[in-house]
Amino acid sequence: MKEVFLKLHLSIFIAGFTGVFGKLISVNEGFLVLYRMAITSVLLFLFLNLTKKLVRLKSQDIIKVAGVGLLLGLHWLFFYGSIKAANVSIGVICFSLVGCFTAVFEPLIFRRGLSIKELSYSLLTVAGILLIFQFDSQYRFGILLGVVSSAFAALFTICNKKVSGKCNSINLLFYEIIGGLALLCIAVPIYIHHLPQVHYIPTKADILYLLILSVICTIVMYILQIQVLKKVSAFTVNLSYNLEPIYSIILAMILFGEAKDLNPAFYIGLSLILLSVALKSLETFKGKSIVESPTKDYV
Repeated sequence: MKEVFLKLHLSIFIAGFTGVFGKLISVNEGFLVLYRMAITSVLLFLFLNLTKKLVRLKSQDIIKVAGVGLLLGLHWLFFYGSIKAANVSIGVICFSLVGCFTAVFEPLIFRRGLSIKELSYSLLTVAGILLIFQFDSQYRFGILLGVVSSAFAALFTICNKKVSGKCNSINLLFYEIIGGLALLCIAVPIYIHHLPQVHYIPTKADILYLLILSVICTIVMYILQIQVLKKVSAFTVNLSYNLEPIYSIILAMILFGEAKDLNPAFYIGLSLILLSVALKSLETFKGKSIVESPTKDYV
């Protein structure tokens, strides 16, 4: 279990940079996600073909896995939309609601009763978020986009768990990215039609950031997450990802000067989020949230 938690928290640390790249990359959210998924799909396809590890799935399985990829695409679209409409802090703070959404969605999808304990952990997180960030009326649209993003993120992680046994981690990610890319190919013409003046040609710096975002913050991060999901519950993973905003806010403070004046509420909120993660992690270490029949890890 220690190796599993090491992979989980490494993926969270990497995820902390995704919001920063959303701010650094100049193209709007639709094209940002399109380029990210296009680069990632090409790199994965080349790697899988060169290593002869590409797994051919049945048509019905491809549809299921690609469908999960649609959720990933929607999550990214709204997440980066939140950052563009507001700032990095808004986008990542709203992302902390993933654990709360998971506590509600996971029982419905897996047809089990709601867990009072999981809801309690989630309420700790929500309380922490409210204390960390003083919501400003000028950021209402960005906040709305961020909340929708966290809902899609929760659904993605839960549904990702349901299809994780179809193939190994890297092939699963490849087919999911293809599904998300299909969504963006439909969405981008809509962007061009309604926002004809939108900036969509990446600069040289954008290309570098997109490559890092695709290789490290997509391929490496999601393979780690898929591996972890084979051992622990989706709720544990999503709750642990409440640490991501902490990393992102610190980076945003350093790079962009966001949240310069931290008041005591920030530290109290941070403590509540850390407490919720610590409580669930402790429970998992005791073996209460290990998947009853873990799927084989092919990677």
